[in-house]
Amino acid sequence: MDILFVGDVVGSPGRDMVKEYLPKLKRKYRPQLTIVNGENAAGGRGITEEIYKQFLEAGANAITLGNHAWDNKAIFEFIDKAKYIARPANFPENTPGTGLVFLRINALEVAIINLQGRTFMPPLDCPFKKVDELIEIAKQRTDIIFIDFHAEATSEMQAMGWYVNGRATAVVGTHTHVQTADHRILPDGTAYMTDVGMTGPYDGILGMEREAVLHKFLTGLPVRFEVPKSGRKQLSACIITVDDKTGKAVTIKPILINDDQPFFTE
Repeated sequence: MDILFVGDVVGSPGRDMVKEYLPKLKRKYRPQLTIVNGENAAGGRGITEEIYKQFLEAGANAITLGNHAWDNKAIFEFIDKAKYIARPANFPENTPGTGLVFLRINALEVAIINLQGRTFMPPLDCPFKKVDELIEIAKQRTDIIFIDFHAEATSEMQAMGWYVNGRATAVVGTHTHVQTADHRILPDGTAYMTDVGMTGPYDGILGMEREAVLHKFLTGLPVRFEVPKSGRKQLSACIITVDDKTGKAVTIKPILINDDQPFFTE
């Protein structure tokens, strides 16, 4: 099985890149499972039901979220019936939605887990204790377990990778919006990448307008961050090959599409 994962989609520029390139990536790599992180998809903050459906129509099988999951209040109206969305599982028990989604792909079943880190992030339940619980649940049905770990600190991301090494098929990071160059297969068969990167504005700062971010750094004053509506764009992703029989990862390859690294079909 091949799994395609697209990193943090930011605003309309990110959605445009998904619409344009996700079908092309699926034709090139022919993944059996496609996952998109959509927590910044609605103007850089949260997701709407319309955008969720657009991602599915573009070819995504599941959507993961993160710390901005609740920023667009429309999510409370549909998340409980959106069976292909996984929000961070380590929110309190009474939080709407679910952090564990099962998908059947032909004769195989895949578990998709979304977790949020705690270092430099809002306080949540322990992601390490929660992942133990969810892996135990998932293992009752499948050995193919994909984890999107939405975290700020690279140390916490690496710690999660090593913590579930051999128990999960893949641990890929989101949230920092910068693609890292440390993709690898850990010794016991877990694909790992600290951060897959961002899909959205190429010339902004972490997907936001440069001027506002620079003003914040130069003055220390509060500013409103906005997603640029025009300009160059990028798409960040990875493709993971999995041994169907064991659930172990075989390869992981980063994907980066921008004006400096154009997309090629061959």
